[in-house]
Amino acid sequence: MPEFRIFETDEFLVRLKKVEPARREFLESKIREYVYPRLRQEPYYGPQIKKLRGYSPDTWRYRLGDYRLFYTVDSKERVVYLLTIDDRKDAYR
Repeated sequence: MPEFRIFETDEFLVRLKKVEPARREFLESKIREYVYPRLRQEPYYGPQIKKLRGYSPDTWRYRLGDYRLFYTVDSKERVVYLLTIDDRKDAYR
């Protein structure tokens, strides 16, 4: 089965840039080394992945330490859309 492609939305890129530089470096390396390979293979299930309830379209979150990465999946086109990334304390407001 072909891998999912990753699409970073403008909102995601802007939010990532706003993270303080030391933390951004950590996040970018984790995203590159762990998150992208995981989402390309299986964006629906995993130890850090949880489907959020009450969202339309269906939305998932990936836990990255104190940060949460939110995304949707287009299974027909096999694309994962990274919507945003937020500090946990702000993520669920």
